[in-house]
Amino acid sequence: MLRALSGLRVRLVVAFTLVAVVATVTTGALTFREARTGVLQQSQDTVIEDFRHRVNTLVPNYRFPPDESDLQSFAVDVSRGGRSQNWRVLVAYRDASATSGPGDAFRELSPAMRESVRTRRATVFQRVTRDGHSALVVGMPVTFAGQYGTERRASGLEVYLTVPQREEQGYVDALVTAIERATVPALALAVLIALLAARGVLRPVRALRRATRSIAEGRLDTRLAVQGSDELADLSRTFNETAAALEGSVAELRRMEAGARRFAADVSHELRTPLAAMSAVTDVLDEDAAGLDDDTAMAVRLISEETTKLAGLVDDLMEISRFDAGAAALHLDEIDLAESVRRTLASRGWLDTVETSLPEPGTLRGRVDPRRLDVVVANLVANALRHGAPPVRLHLYAEDDPHAGRQAVVVVGDAGDGIDDGVLPHVFDRFYKSDSARTRSEGSGLGLAITAENVHLHGGTVRAANHPDGGAVFTVVLPLRPDGTQDRVPHAAKEEQP
Repeated sequence: MLRALSGLRVRLVVAFTLVAVVATVTTGALTFREARTGVLQQSQDTVIEDFRHRVNTLVPNYRFPPDESDLQSFAVDVSRGGRSQNWRVLVAYRDASATSGPGDAFRELSPAMRESVRTRRATVFQRVTRDGHSALVVGMPVTFAGQYGTERRASGLEVYLTVPQREEQGYVDALVTAIERATVPALALAVLIALLAARGVLRPVRALRRATRSIAEGRLDTRLAVQGSDELADLSRTFNETAAALEGSVAELRRMEAGARRFAADVSHELRTPLAAMSAVTDVLDEDAAGLDDDTAMAVRLISEETTKLAGLVDDLMEISRFDAGAAALHLDEIDLAESVRRTLASRGWLDTVETSLPEPGTLRGRVDPRRLDVVVANLVANALRHGAPPVRLHLYAEDDPHAGRQAVVVVGDAGDGIDDGVLPHVFDRFYKSDSARTRSEGSGLGLAITAENVHLHGGTVRAANHPDGGAVFTVVLPLRPDGTQDRVPHAAKEEQP
């Protein structure tokens, strides 16, 4: 859920929506301000012009200086100049004043505005809000113009007008409503455009993700269709170039690996014939070594030992070549696993050397390849005897796994120094030897690798670890069916009956 909310699509939509909201709100605010100013300005100019014209038209009809009745009549006459509604008018002359409406207190008029009309001798206006209602207040002094001069003298007569702006407020409210109604479709359109834009941006990203997964799955010929010339198109071109280079490199590595495997297989095969002859000769020499002098006998024994090691190495190379070629075959047979392990130890003279913990005869049976099980057990025990320290222990038992079902477990451990942490991940690698074991030894460096291949061929697992009390521990797990047969055989192996 959190990953979906933080995805690129959501971020693009949110970004587009925020931009649209800011643009819409800003545009609406500017439009509202300009429209409101225009409406109020037009109304104000019209009212002031009508007011000034009305006063100038009526002033000559009254005597001067006026008395209270004249002021009252003048105020009433001026108030009739409103086009859409009656004006409220206040007329003042010195200390006397009169309003167009009886008892009108004219509270909208401030002392500061009256002072401004008296001193500036100009039309003054002000917008005021009272009790939630807006009104325009206009004040104008009446002046006398000289016959031959341009200076206008104050007559002392002041006329004030208050006009409710209900109609203008209605226009403004209607404008706000229109903007609000337009905002919702604008935001919806912005979200739609954002989704379309995000889809356009994410389409090549999704294609790149699918192509990357395809490359990871081994389909190195995967390429992207490049469209346009933007940054995503450049990324697609770069991906195609990288994939092509990777495909070429992997193809070259595979070619070299296949050549190396063929070379090892061919050399091993070619060596078998002369090694067979050498082994026959060394057997004869071993029989006659007792009658030779000491130096010659030592040389004969050395040749015999080295020939035996070379024959073992060739056999290991041939076995590895079969695994690499996928030609390794399983010859499955249902056997007593404990008896098979006993025979392996007995044939190599290890029964007195290795401490065993085996189930009773006939209690643990499995359908395995007896020869390959013999190789697995022999390689693990030989490795413990060669690189570990006594006692070497072998434990065979059965266990039930909730996912894999019944399993046979073989554990081989020793009491040596264990395996270095840097070496532990590589113990099953071919020809790998730790720095402390770089000197020449009896091992070929292929024993544990062959062990792992044989275990995997049965569908099992093998792992190496260090025991908390010291020494290395190798654990082999072979899956068994409830009836004692093998759980599965890997598709790479061939099951053949003997």
